[in-house]
Amino acid sequence: MAKKYRREPMPPKMREAIDFALVIVGSFFVALAFNIFLLPNNIASGGVAGISTITKGVFGWEPGVVQWILNIPLFIIGVSILGKNFGIKSFVGTLLLPAFVILTSSLEPATPNPLLGAIFGGMGVGLGLGIVFRGRASTGGIDLAAQVLHKFTHFPLGISVAMLDGMIVLTSAIVFSVEEGLYALIGLFATSRTIDFVQVGFSTSKNVMIITEDVEKVRSAILHEIDRGVTVLSGAGGYTEKERQVIMCVVQQNEFIKLTQTVKVIDPGAFVVAMNASEVLGEGFKTS
Repeated sequence: MAKKYRREPMPPKMREAIDFALVIVGSFFVALAFNIFLLPNNIASGGVAGISTITKGVFGWEPGVVQWILNIPLFIIGVSILGKNFGIKSFVGTLLLPAFVILTSSLEPATPNPLLGAIFGGMGVGLGLGIVFRGRASTGGIDLAAQVLHKFTHFPLGISVAMLDGMIVLTSAIVFSVEEGLYALIGLFATSRTIDFVQVGFSTSKNVMIITEDVEKVRSAILHEIDRGVTVLSGAGGYTEKERQVIMCVVQQNEFIKLTQTVKVIDPGAFVVAMNASEVLGEGFKTS
């Protein structure tokens, strides 16, 4: 079996520097997508950015200024009411995003097509937010308001976010048009999916559970032929109530067929269950 080398942990100062860089880069991408895709097409796909799109359309107010006016009080309220240490990186994101919105406001729209604006704008915002989240920070805004709502109403946090974003999308449908409100929903969906992609990537590993009569042979084959670690769990048959061992192993997609073929050669009657594992941390996979 190939020798494994453990990666040394990153020095704290370097980790912090990278986090700040991610917050800066992510905030810039959010602002860029907002100004060249979403704002020109009146797509208010939730969040403080969505509110600023609506106020721009109704009153002509500068979106970056509106985002500052809303974000900073929300951050202060979040700190005072929720009593959490949101951290300096989140505060930097709260200040930087509106600043980048103002700095990129003179850029020409990328497309006059609202569908393309919703899709690529949502993806751009999701890319930026995902990068910011990778930096262990946030850009403030509606997420903080949702946490306050969650605290006082006890609604699930996901429902609280959906309610607030839904109100913004509904308002955009009233202010602009139902069609533009529907485009906003498309943008919101694209943002959500892209954040997921940035967080977990394309690669989906497999978490495999194996029930076999030849536990030792299968365990040894996985360790030495597949070159993957295993965990042996204690279980019991639901019908027979007979105690038996269950092998658990996480493999990459391209190793899954080799694993199942290896198991079937050893024990053709083995029971194998595979589940997607989108995020795997540890030796042989991601380390951070």
